[in-house]
Amino acid sequence: MADVVEMFLFDTDIITNVLKKRPSKTLLKRLSVVPKHDQYISTITISEIVYGAVKSNRPEYHLNNLETILLPSVNVVGFDSKSAYVCGQLRAELEKEGLPLDLADLEIAAIAIAGEFILVTGNTRHFERIPELRLENWILP
Repeated sequence: MADVVEMFLFDTDIITNVLKKRPSKTLLKRLSVVPKHDQYISTITISEIVYGAVKSNRPEYHLNNLETILLPSVNVVGFDSKSAYVCGQLRAELEKEGLPLDLADLEIAAIAIAGEFILVTGNTRHFERIPELRLENWILP
């Protein structure tokens, strides 16, 4: 019987933690044992990072880190039609339950569900309202 391959989609807070002066040691340890071909970020996360970089007082520095450090280190997965379908369904269901979620977070969750990724986030409580989403927190020890 073949081993189950787990692919990990990193939420924006995980990526920005890696780029901090003092990143989570737990996170760095987990990243070091997961093969690069199983590490992903979404185009939504890239958008959020660019947004934060451009708003910052050092946009060139942050954009350079994105282009020279982050993007060469991970695989990028886009928001495709399957993700869009999942996102629309999730958005409607959560709003009916009175539990809306920010659109960018819904899009990231939808990419994870559609692509059968485990979403790695420091904000698991935020995403727990989506029962079919597999979550892990690699920031906490």
